[in-house]
Amino acid sequence: MTLAGDDLPIAPSGRARPWLAYALALAIILADQASKYWIVHGLHFGPGSSISVLGPIRLTFVYNEGISFGLLQGSGWGRWLLAGFSAVVAVALAVWAWRSTRLALTIGIGLVIGGAIGNLIDRILLGRVIDFFDFSALMFPWVFNIADSAITIGVLILLYDQLTTPDPAKPDH
Repeated sequence: MTLAGDDLPIAPSGRARPWLAYALALAIILADQASKYWIVHGLHFGPGSSISVLGPIRLTFVYNEGISFGLLQGSGWGRWLLAGFSAVVAVALAVWAWRSTRLALTIGIGLVIGGAIGNLIDRILLGRVIDFFDFSALMFPWVFNIADSAITIGVLILLYDQLTTPDPAKPDH
């Protein structure tokens, strides 16, 4: 099973076109930063502000000073550790995108790069990340943002790619 159009963005060299990953990353960064700006300046939200959007879906403005699930909160060095880690991951993935030969891999990489840089911008400029999607009424306890979503979806696509791509070193049986 392959992702639809798996052979479309392949350059004559056999590599996927890295521009696809980079363009996707840029789109995620722009959407992430625009949505965070809108939450703070368009809705004039302050931390803790919340509105119902649709049924159990809410927009709730929170600052996340740590990493996923609030880990490393309150540690001043954590901000720079996380920023450095995000930058290293984004650069490593950008190199990987250059060597990618599969569409799913290229898309997954682009999503993770965009999400990592979107949150990196917040960490550098604000010292924390703005989160606002709130599905707590659906028993999902974390508030998150577009960058977090892109990272999660990107990692799932990368796992899908790894699980569905035959290993050329292993003989077929």
